[in-house]
Amino acid sequence: MSAGAASAAVLDHPLPEDVDNSIDELREEAPGQRNAAQPKAPRRGLPEVRHARVVGREQDIIWTRSRRAEPRAWLRAVVWLVAAGLHKKAGPTTLLIAEDLAARMDYRRGLVLYDLEGTAWRTDTSPATVKRHVKVLRELGALVWLVHGSKRNLAAPGEPYVATATIYGAVIPPVFDEAMGHRLTGTGYEGRVCGVTEAGRERAVAQATARSEARHQARHQGRRRTERQRPSGRRGVRVRAVRPVDNSTVDNSRSQACEPHSPGRYHRSPAVQVDSGCKDTSRERATCRTAPRPSFKISINPDGSRRTAGQTQRGIGIIQQVRPRVTWTQRASLRELEVALRPFTDAGWDWPTITAELHSWHLTWHPARPAAYIRARLAQQATAEHQTAAAEAAEGWDEQAASGPLAASSPDLVRSVLDGLAHGLAAHSARQAELGLDDLTDQSAAADVAAFLSSGTGAPA
Repeated sequence: MSAGAASAAVLDHPLPEDVDNSIDELREEAPGQRNAAQPKAPRRGLPEVRHARVVGREQDIIWTRSRRAEPRAWLRAVVWLVAAGLHKKAGPTTLLIAEDLAARMDYRRGLVLYDLEGTAWRTDTSPATVKRHVKVLRELGALVWLVHGSKRNLAAPGEPYVATATIYGAVIPPVFDEAMGHRLTGTGYEGRVCGVTEAGRERAVAQATARSEARHQARHQGRRRTERQRPSGRRGVRVRAVRPVDNSTVDNSRSQACEPHSPGRYHRSPAVQVDSGCKDTSRERATCRTAPRPSFKISINPDGSRRTAGQTQRGIGIIQQVRPRVTWTQRASLRELEVALRPFTDAGWDWPTITAELHSWHLTWHPARPAAYIRARLAQQATAEHQTAAAEAAEGWDEQAASGPLAASSPDLVRSVLDGLAHGLAAHSARQAELGLDDLTDQSAAADVAAFLSSGTGAPA
């Protein structure tokens, strides 16, 4: 069944007699005033109860302190919460909305689809009224969010529009269990009633006795009314049967036109800014820029010179080759990436080198703002390089002195190497001769090296 059909379907299960009577009593107290708030004083001897509003994350199923309930028990709790005056905006309309929700709830778990438009149509109220009283039920701790609805399209391309429906769960707050004397096992949404206290048992017995007496009295009054309506035994006397007077309610068609707006800003109508002065904007004010420029519009080079349009165009040309080859950068525009990658383009890197550098970061996720991520990553690298240079300076490391021998001219380096080689070979030959280990040939390696050095080829330039 689709979400619309499920929300429009109304389960036809009768409510308990005590719930119907309580709802009727509350409606009789404020006839014709749907949005009238209940007084703060407790009604008909109800105990004085202090209850803080449930706000914020406590209206969610994960953080709630209320326990889940089935529709009938939940509706009894809502009637008690409204009658106790725990919320100044709760009234007969709150019970009307609660009746509609209870009629559509899952009978075991108390889950119900929000169905804003359908609820407003069935209860003959406006969507703004439904929103307000559902918020009242949430603040009383009688409703929790299971799924937060969204108008975002979840359908695949080519399929019809599909949104996410809001799903509420029926819960009973701890203040009701404390007043009724219920013993609970478990906490939060998974809590359940496991017994009653002594005060709760006395209260339940008193309520059952009162209901029994009221039912017996109503049955006795109905019997007496029936006896009155019976015709007498005398002939010729005609007794007219008593019928209830059908006084239809007055249909005020303009009551909905006076519906107040919902509290808070309406997302489709921005606030109107009324400024005094001339009707038309002056040229001076129109040409004056008051808003700050976007961060990616930077026109200054690192050396302080002004960046030319040609430099920007060349950078964008390189980025046009880089962005298709690095998937996680494709959320950003070319201009943003050109600004973020200017340290590479200004250093003379081409697009293959920049692409290889970005791939070497091995990102397995896609940043929401790639340009900002690149700037942060390059700033971290620059900070790490600066810290390394500072540490080397503190240790006394001189890179120029360490690389001094390698910086000598090529002829001097060759002459030094050959002199050392000749000296080493001469020493080796002398040591071999002392040991009686003559060379296998008559040629002397040391003499050859000495002859090479004395020739013009080995001489320094």
